Amino acid sequence: MNKSRIFGLIFLITGILLGYFIYASEANDQSKYGFRLGLDLSGGTHLIYEANTTDVVKGEINSTMSALRDVIERRVNLFGVSEPVVQVEKPGAFSSSNRLIVELPGVTDVDEAVALIGKTPLLEFKLFDSDAQKAFVEQVQNNSVTEGFNPQTDLYTDTGLTGRLLKRATLQFGSNSSGGLSNEPIIGIEFDREGADLFAKLTRENVGEVMAIFLDGVLISDPVIREEITGGQAVISGNFTPDEARELVRDLNFGALPIPIELISTQNIGASLGEEALNSGLVAAIYGLIVVALFLILWYRLPGLVAVLSLGIYIVLILTLFKIIPVTLTAAGIAGFILSIGMAVDANILIFERIRDEFNHGERNIKEAVTRGFNRAWLPIRDGNISSILTAVILFWFGTSLVEGFALVFGLGVIVSMFTAITITRNLLLSISSGEYSGKAKFLFGNGFK
Repeated sequence: MNKSRIFGLIFLITGILLGYFIYASEANDQSKYGFRLGLDLSGGTHLIYEANTTDVVKGEINSTMSALRDVIERRVNLFGVSEPVVQVEKPGAFSSSNRLIVELPGVTDVDEAVALIGKTPLLEFKLFDSDAQKAFVEQVQNNSVTEGFNPQTDLYTDTGLTGRLLKRATLQFGSNSSGGLSNEPIIGIEFDREGADLFAKLTRENVGEVMAIFLDGVLISDPVIREEITGGQAVISGNFTPDEARELVRDLNFGALPIPIELISTQNIGASLGEEALNSGLVAAIYGLIVVALFLILWYRLPGLVAVLSLGIYIVLILTLFKIIPVTLTAAGIAGFILSIGMAVDANILIFERIRDEFNHGERNIKEAVTRGFNRAWLPIRDGNISSILTAVILFWFGTSLVEGFALVFGLGVIVSMFTAITITRNLLLSISSGEYSGKAKFLFGNGFK
């Protein structure tokens, strides 16, 4: 048995095993390798939040939005939502604001979805501004207080120390030695490295000043800085009940927002609509595959049958990757998958036409014609697939969430299809290529309806 037949047999066995893996993982509802369906296929809720980045330094907007995404994702995961998608939509041609898109598959009640996100707390540390206080006192004395002036917030200046830099929060109970009432619920907080450095700098430079703690814009504590505080740890006390303190700790750990957000759009997609879209996509894919398989076998005969086998192995390979990576499949993603199948078929047709050219130019050794045909087809297949991969990368990098799903599946499909066309189809075809191009062999390796 030559090398091509060994590899061909290995590919066939691998395809069968992967096909069984796909079947078994779908038959088992508890399997962790089930297909991950997007919102448009499984139904659920689509929320769009607009982030207020007015007070964020321009160079830190991207990192702040990433922190916001991570916080919302942790909070949604805390409530057990299956396969949530939380992503940042950067300003574009039609929008100048930063937005956060939240997709909650399986949650068809919009009110429930909004409740899952919840009113997450915005934690801020601000320094008391004595100059602003003097100006405010003068305005009061002169009866000229600025309209809309809020003494509780406008007398304090931002420090940049917010919940974005929070590492963890813990529930503690005060004691006389800690400066609080005995058994008073307090919140112990610890900053990350960046927050710890900033906290130490602020306390070192503002000894004797008031550093107020705000939660959702409400002043909850205004301690005086006694000395520099290193290590990034602090305590929040605000006359909390044990239940309030426990809830605040939970919210700070799983939802302390680095910047304020506002819900601007909600969309509900019913489960039946998602199921209909999925079934329609599957039906279209199956009918398309049947038509393509019949064309390949009827027109290209034995090489066409080999191409169908190779195409089957390609399909189980790509579906296995969808499960293992895993890839979230959307309607656009299924369209990209079907298009990548077309690319795989196109590569096979190009190879078969090059083989036919070898026969037309007088080559009578089947194996030699197949080898030369593959060699001649490789360069145009490579160039065509590279251009498609580059297109997929550009679409994924600059596209919206809908386009990203299409680009990811399409790009992955093109890479796998190139592998199957050049490696699997080649070895399968070489394993059955022997003898002269005459008699029955001429019919089997010919093409057309003659």
